[in-house]
Amino acid sequence: MWGLVPLYWPLLEPAGAMEILAHRMVWSLAFVAIGLLVLRRWAWIPELIRRPRKLGLIAVAATTISLNWGFYIWAVNSGRVVEASLGYFINPLVTIAMGVLLLKERLRPAQWTAVFVAVAAVLVLAVGYGQPPWISLVLAFSFATYGLVKKKINIGGLESLAAETAVLFLPALGYLVWLGASGSATFGSEGTGQMALLAGTGVVTALPLICFGAAAIRVPLSTLGLLQYLAPVFQFVLGITYFHEAMPPERWAGFSLVWLALAILTWDALRNARRTRSEALRLASEAATATATATASASGFPSASAQAGGPLPVTEPAPSPAAMTTTGTPSESPGTPGAPGTPGSP
Repeated sequence: MWGLVPLYWPLLEPAGAMEILAHRMVWSLAFVAIGLLVLRRWAWIPELIRRPRKLGLIAVAATTISLNWGFYIWAVNSGRVVEASLGYFINPLVTIAMGVLLLKERLRPAQWTAVFVAVAAVLVLAVGYGQPPWISLVLAFSFATYGLVKKKINIGGLESLAAETAVLFLPALGYLVWLGASGSATFGSEGTGQMALLAGTGVVTALPLICFGAAAIRVPLSTLGLLQYLAPVFQFVLGITYFHEAMPPERWAGFSLVWLALAILTWDALRNARRTRSEALRLASEAATATATATASASGFPSASAQAGGPLPVTEPAPSPAAMTTTGTPSESPGTPGAPGTPGSP
């Protein structure tokens, strides 16, 4: 759904990007409110109101995602779908960079390589465009900032979307009322079909997020991260085949470097996930053997290996949490395929 959404925004013309964005905010809250009413999930609201710091973070998240949405809608309706897709290809790499700069996270060598390749890609694209790819960079940095803030908010996807759209509801509704009073609104002046499409922006926004939230608790994170690359892939293909946007050689070169960086990132994440699983299985096996040996010793009966005539296994104590922190495998960065960013894509 996220990959095919560029087909939807042109249907809303002659509405401009700001009017579409305002409708998206207003109708998203209506759609999410119905979902909360059906699921009876209201208990989180009083607790949230009593925490002003979290409310402030939600306001920041709402601002950054509205900036992301607005630029994305404008880019699609301005014939820059390919450049918009580049923003979401770059986004995991920007998230990693933020993790290093702001959260002091450590990167593995492969992750550093991916970041440097991505920087080279931006430079190649800047030469090709004659200027930096501002649309891609704004989309990537705004969505990465949104993910960083959402990491600190730490509430459910549906609840978070409801809180963010509630923050945006009054400004968006006020803007739509002003448009109507000035005679500039397209809602109601272009027929019932366009009115229905504008109201449908709430479904287009919320339904993919609800599906994402349902998938996140059923699908392994590594798989979920890889699937998130499908959205910009679809957007890129649509930009070339449906919208017939130009792809000169320098743009192909820049995109190829971005895809190389993502391939390195994905390979490293999958390799690290396998290594972590193997280590967890080894520690669990050693712990089970030690428990069996201790139980047999306490009961006065020989263990299975002693009964078979073999030596009792000698086990080493499991490493302490402090030792694991010092010597263990560094944690995944928030933007890698093994730990996908927070939902909220266009």
